Amino acid sequence: MFKSDVPRLSTMRTHERVCEVGWFADLCGGDTDRLGKLDPSRRSNYEHCRDIVLTADSLGYKNILLPTSYMLGQEVLPFAAAIASQIQQISLLTAIRTGEIHPPMLARHLSTLDHLLQGRLTVNIINSELPGLVEDPEYRYQRCKEVIEILQQAWTQERIELQGQIYRFSLPSYPVKPYQQHGGPLLYFGGTSPGSRNVCAQYCDVFLMWPDTEEALFESMQDLSKRAATYGRCIDFGLRIHVIVRETEEEARLWAKTLISELDASRGAQLKSRAQDSRSVGVLKQDALRSLGDEDDYIENNLWMGIGRARSGCGAALVGNPSQILERLHRYMDMGIRAFILSGYPLIEECHYFAKLVLPHLPNVRLAELQGRLPKVQPMTPLTTGEIR
Repeated sequence: MFKSDVPRLSTMRTHERVCEVGWFADLCGGDTDRLGKLDPSRRSNYEHCRDIVLTADSLGYKNILLPTSYMLGQEVLPFAAAIASQIQQISLLTAIRTGEIHPPMLARHLSTLDHLLQGRLTVNIINSELPGLVEDPEYRYQRCKEVIEILQQAWTQERIELQGQIYRFSLPSYPVKPYQQHGGPLLYFGGTSPGSRNVCAQYCDVFLMWPDTEEALFESMQDLSKRAATYGRCIDFGLRIHVIVRETEEEARLWAKTLISELDASRGAQLKSRAQDSRSVGVLKQDALRSLGDEDDYIENNLWMGIGRARSGCGAALVGNPSQILERLHRYMDMGIRAFILSGYPLIEECHYFAKLVLPHLPNVRLAELQGRLPKVQPMTPLTTGEIR
């Protein structure tokens, strides 16, 4: 057992010292063995994305993030439906940008997918501007709240009854009952602004953070816990981060250097600008963190910000040998983090490295199962053995 001196949060939902270890699928393009180089052999087509998911599934990861963005690649829900019958045990963390799909039909999409996966569905709520639009943040927060309310009513009540500022519905929820019970699929959510954090605190189950110093991560967790408490709720916390692990620290640091060996600043900026969130508060904060690093972009022991030179979004990686990576993950767990969404370049190769060197030594669980959402036997729903009206 690792001894840790980090502060510990006492108000998270899952008090067991466990973690849900997830991976990342390249639905939005960018998988490569050199940052800054577009790699035709790893393009974001169905076959490559399928192979990433099947690899993570076979190696024992419990969840995998399917991201969304208006970029070349695979759209989340069609891809998830296509892969659902091929996976054995992994859950799909499907990213949904609220407002893109008519909310009652979004509930139906997700309910159908939940049945196809026999409950192994989790949902990453995205609160951002719709592609091609410039939208007021307060409007987006309100839309996000109302979409989540519609989903939760659809999954837990007999009717959808909402008279909101944006949506007004009075509908039976019979057509959209999910496979999962006691609330339906868990909702994961990330955001930096106070408005985003309020949405998560009021409605969602897991607050996903991007890499930061341990002190800043803990401050965010305290802030979200306090916000959730005002609604009489407790939530869990997750961390989205890259990882480079090798038998020795020297090998891991060498691969980090190799990853950016063909990258120049202008090419990195060009690639980052393609992403829809490239100028978001969270991405700008990742850039600011990198400016605090040493000459090799490390801001804490084994926390490397070099990924952010060419990638929008999560911009840092844990770099080190298995003991160093395990020690850092245990520190995060001691703080109260209960989910990790990991990745590394190239995605399939790094998935194997982590599964071999680190994954067997972690208390890897599925949060939905731990929290009673995933039924142990087939539930009675209109799509299984429930009454057909």
